[in-house]
Amino acid sequence: MTLVSAAELVRHAAAQNRGIGAFNVIHLETAEALVAASAQARLPVILQISQNCAKYHGALEPIALATLAVARRADTPVAVHLDHAENPALVDEAIALGFGSVMFDGGALPYDENVALTRAVADRAHAAGVYVEGELGEIGGKDGAHAPGVRTDPDEARAFVAETGVDALAVAVGSSHAMTDRSAALDIALIGRLHETLDVPLVLHGSSGVADAVIMDAVRAGMTKINVSTHLNGFFTRAVRSTLDDDERLVDSRKYIAPARAAVVDEAARMLRLFALQDAEPTTSAASRESV
Repeated sequence: MTLVSAAELVRHAAAQNRGIGAFNVIHLETAEALVAASAQARLPVILQISQNCAKYHGALEPIALATLAVARRADTPVAVHLDHAENPALVDEAIALGFGSVMFDGGALPYDENVALTRAVADRAHAAGVYVEGELGEIGGKDGAHAPGVRTDPDEARAFVAETGVDALAVAVGSSHAMTDRSAALDIALIGRLHETLDVPLVLHGSSGVADAVIMDAVRAGMTKINVSTHLNGFFTRAVRSTLDDDERLVDSRKYIAPARAAVVDEAARMLRLFALQDAEPTTSAASRESV
């Protein structure tokens, strides 16, 4: 297998009432770890590059080309997706670079403006054969509108999908970005209503703050694409700290990055199986709960 579109992976998972893991790339080692996790789990994976990640690397192109190269060498189906792009020009660049799917995040905008910009982005992306994810209202965290208690209205979501033509929709059901504990309470009944109301797959952002068993309930209720970043970052960082604590003379970064990459492989593989409702058991261990 090799590089595929997220459209193929998300639609297949939705048809089987299972989840698909969409994990954020921070640097090359993350991309390598996530592809290795996909091979270990024998399941597909979506690699996501966010607008913030592109900013960290100085531009989208360097990290995008590296991630696409890693994906093309994979033995399992791997998609590369642009995550949380608030700038339409970044979406256009991602399409030109070969991304098979993009997310335009107009969630912080007034409804009418969000619809107009998302519609324009979707039209250009669809013309290039690219799958589009939209967002109705910001997911919580980063002072977002989807703070605790805020929820996506199914009727408004249906209108938004019809007016914009998006292929998948990120919805507010109780999760929040960048949580460092897994205590978010999801509105499972609302997920079920959204699933019944919409004819596009649902996307859960901020999944790092959601416990395993709750994510499984969300998938069974109709959630398909499960985004994770902070949780896996925690495994990477804890492994780096542990290795450096064990040898304060260590200066070769490969010697502490390699075990950190390996830690991400194991946890990402476990989560891929969990989201697919396979044999991975939910965990409440301290290591699984922690993040950074």
